[in-house]
Amino acid sequence: MAANRVKEFRVKAAITQAELAVRAGISRTAVTAIEGERLVPSVAAALALAKSLGTSVEILFGQQEVSKQDLKWAWEPTQFIRHFWQAEVGGQQWLYPASTAPMVTPLPDGLLDKTSAIDSTQRVACDTSRQTLVLACCDPAAGYLASEYERVTGYRLLVLHRSSRQALEMLSEGKVHLAGLHLATDNDPERNAQLARSTVGNCHLFRIAEWQEGIASPSSSRLRSARGAVKSKLRWVGREAGSGARKCLDELFGRPVTHRHLAKHHRGVAEAITSGWADAGICVQLASAEAGLNFIPIQEEAFDLCIPTDFLDDPRVQGLLAVVRSHTYRTTLSGLPGYNTTTTGDLRELN
Repeated sequence: MAANRVKEFRVKAAITQAELAVRAGISRTAVTAIEGERLVPSVAAALALAKSLGTSVEILFGQQEVSKQDLKWAWEPTQFIRHFWQAEVGGQQWLYPASTAPMVTPLPDGLLDKTSAIDSTQRVACDTSRQTLVLACCDPAAGYLASEYERVTGYRLLVLHRSSRQALEMLSEGKVHLAGLHLATDNDPERNAQLARSTVGNCHLFRIAEWQEGIASPSSSRLRSARGAVKSKLRWVGREAGSGARKCLDELFGRPVTHRHLAKHHRGVAEAITSGWADAGICVQLASAEAGLNFIPIQEEAFDLCIPTDFLDDPRVQGLLAVVRSHTYRTTLSGLPGYNTTTTGDLRELN
């Protein structure tokens, strides 16, 4: 992979990283990360750097490509999946088997050949993969965030559907930039922080919203309380271990419960009920409302994004923080069933 020439031009100009940072209007940490190929500047930052160094963006950064040796699969693709997305995370180029997940589905970046090897004719330029931010979470409203993020920043948000624990595991493995988790409640307000600290280490929690999680049931259901639901002989659809919904369901029954059928996400719970496969399940209010189901609130949960401290100065991450804090996005989110945006945008460092 070809390196950028920021350090080369800075040394020729006989200026320090701090001086270049002032001229370009970015932080010194960002200059250091850019020179070390750990950070890709935004379009505005790249233009500012080029102007400050008396050259062009093309000369300073060039058109970089990734060889097959630089690429790794985030997880092994099946023989039926031939398209993939590509993104740079912490200096590593990852390939993600493309799918049609219900939250957001950008067009694939490349294609596999018949032997499932990476087709060298479909290599993606670094400036594409490095303009992509990767988030693992289960927020059914993540599609709104992805759309607004791309509109405002020009970057792409790739959303991978994962439960809270699965998302944190991917983050600890360096496969995503951000992990969404919603295990903190009024009874256990520090749960998100505890899990993030033990799994990721030095990181920050960024509040997206507080949302209602509860029991979804058919619109014709006569259920009126959580206690009544537990006492009734219902067919429950479960969730995988490590998800916020599974934690809520186990607490509802007062013990771990084994379920014959498991849904992979909140909308999967609603789909199981509307299809007649189950009588009840735990999901966020938005998924229940979209499906026209009856909903009994159980608890309010804090939905946070875990951000490794090393990623905090990344322009892609800074762009997301700005979008979430914007009036436009907060207004959109507050209009969704069950979302409370009172603390949206709060950033907390975990030592």
